[in-house]
Amino acid sequence: MRRLTIDPRPNWQRKVEKYGFMYHTLRGEPYWDESACYQFTTFEIDTLELATQTLHDMCLDLVREVIEERMFGLFLIPPEFEQYVIRSWEEDEPSVYGRFDLAYDGVGPPKLLEYNADTPTALLEAAVAQWDWLKEVDERGDQFNSIHEKLIDAWKAVRARDPRPVYFAALTDTESPEDFITAEYMRDVATQAGFDTAFIDVGQIGWDRNRRTFVDRSGAPIPRLFKLYPWEWIVREEFGQHVRLAPTKWVEPAWKMILSCKSILPLLYARHPDSPFLLPASFDPLPTGSYVRKPVHAREGANIQVIVDGKLAFQTDGPYTDGPHVYQAIAPIKPHDDRYPVIGSWVVNGVACGIGIREDSSLVTRNTSRFVPHQMVG
Repeated sequence: MRRLTIDPRPNWQRKVEKYGFMYHTLRGEPYWDESACYQFTTFEIDTLELATQTLHDMCLDLVREVIEERMFGLFLIPPEFEQYVIRSWEEDEPSVYGRFDLAYDGVGPPKLLEYNADTPTALLEAAVAQWDWLKEVDERGDQFNSIHEKLIDAWKAVRARDPRPVYFAALTDTESPEDFITAEYMRDVATQAGFDTAFIDVGQIGWDRNRRTFVDRSGAPIPRLFKLYPWEWIVREEFGQHVRLAPTKWVEPAWKMILSCKSILPLLYARHPDSPFLLPASFDPLPTGSYVRKPVHAREGANIQVIVDGKLAFQTDGPYTDGPHVYQAIAPIKPHDDRYPVIGSWVVNGVACGIGIREDSSLVTRNTSRFVPHQMVG
């Protein structure tokens, strides 16, 4: 695994905008960065694929145990939603996608940092932008990336169970169009899978009290809804209480409330302490005195503390100041040209199928961290 400095394509902004990648630049700085790329050997990619598939299987086993043992309190799932989560699991409601964030240097085994299991972003970048980049700079080049094709297959599997229309929801009144564009990309692959689709802003979803169902602006029922809106927000909002009453099916399903919570980190480590893919983690500060403290519910690297030898070495701000934390050993991330890469490894329809790389000048990946493409060699 190595980082190469390369020349960006002429007019790269216009090229990525052709397929909707409008957030390539944030606050005047490039978010999509093709002035560099990472190269991986086939062996390294095989290692990442194995780690991802193994972690996915561990996570499904953990969901099963949490539900059987009724361990919902560790995940801050409100009691009134417990049966709803159980039902979504017992009915085998399908998961389309998720992204494991891994620390990897090409030498030691990949280590799980966290699992973006509910509303993972950086999807268009990983599935389309870096593949388009590769085919232009090296037509014969290869990449660990079948994300787009696997997404179509995943939606075909959903449609085989239920062919009714699917709505795609995100917030549009934000500073960045990332959520909207990501939802529209998912809508595109679902359309290619044969679904009738529509987009709806989260704030425009209505509730028909008489029919006890969610409706769109015209009053039509919403049979299935893909949302880029976290489950932990929904279950704490007054409007979200209707979820338990409605026949609407969700992508991602309610059982993903378990995997989208960082409480899985100490539980996974307790059950698989010898796994090469897990870092020591606990609900209490680690006795080594060096660890990362993370809120069990947080996003985009917010409210992270890095503790070294019992002293605060680095922290990020953010809104997630309440609630419990987990403690995880500091990952051995090797800097490349003073940048710390994190591998986003995608699981689609239960299959490890591609990676995307975010890098930052610090150990914490944030919403300002850059996305850098990759290629396979050898």
